[in-house]
Amino acid sequence: MRVVMFGYQTWGHRTLRALLDSDHEVVLVVTHPRSDHVYEKIWSDSVADLAEEHGVPVLLRNRPDDEELLTRLKEADPDIIVANNWRTWIPRRVFGLPRHGTLNVHDSLLPKYAGFSPLIWALINGESEVGVTAHLMDDDLDAGDIVRQEAVPVGSEDTATDLFHRTVDLIAPVTLGALDLIASGQTEFTKQDRSRASFFHKRSLEDSRIDWTWPAEDLERLVRAQSEPYPSAFTFHKGRRLEVLAARVSRERYGGTPGRVFYREGDGVVIVTGADARTGRRHGLALRRVRTDDGHELPATEYFTAMGGYLTSHP
Repeated sequence: MRVVMFGYQTWGHRTLRALLDSDHEVVLVVTHPRSDHVYEKIWSDSVADLAEEHGVPVLLRNRPDDEELLTRLKEADPDIIVANNWRTWIPRRVFGLPRHGTLNVHDSLLPKYAGFSPLIWALINGESEVGVTAHLMDDDLDAGDIVRQEAVPVGSEDTATDLFHRTVDLIAPVTLGALDLIASGQTEFTKQDRSRASFFHKRSLEDSRIDWTWPAEDLERLVRAQSEPYPSAFTFHKGRRLEVLAARVSRERYGGTPGRVFYREGDGVVIVTGADARTGRRHGLALRRVRTDDGHELPATEYFTAMGGYLTSHP
């Protein structure tokens, strides 16, 4: 099939690479200009560079809604558009233009985790599996019929970085498998159960801020979700920013006020957590490794030279 590809960052790069290595003909690539957004500088393999290396015409756009773009799309005469990690709304006159519409490739198990940063949100929320979905685009966000979907399990120590590498390897088989089904003439695919849908916004630095009223289990997953190269989970100690690089749920239960620097437990320093911490029925979060605001990384047992005081969400 003749394919126009919309995509950005490593997700788009992997999609384009799969298409270029297939029997399909990539006739045009549309991608975003480089961005200084903290999350868009991560996994930033260039879709434009890959396309140009293979002689594929490239258009740079923040939004796909101008007349020149529409004209170029019509001239390209695609059988289908394939999109992955396109960051702005694609209007119907674009996604409905090809004969087979637009196949969107999304890194979640739709209908759950539509929108942005699905792997990070899924890990924070304790999901047992994550994956990649190829669905036909319609007027609603990530809501069209599912053509193909594959899942991988989430381990108890997995980070968001681990899940990225595991799911990005699904892009090629999910995309090409979906295209094979469409090219074969199949037109009936799996409707999404909208009662199970959830939608998530883009993450920003604010979303890495630790709220000590969360349960320790949720905070432990937040720390794993904000693994390198993502911005680390952070808090404040004595008015200075402190990043939490590794943590575990405490063995014992600790009571008191959320954020209290309380007790050395094994290789960690336990911080009291949970909105109902006063009851003493909650585990704490044992910090294992931290990074100071001057970039010095060290074990939490070395950083906290004395117990007492509080970690806070703001200086």
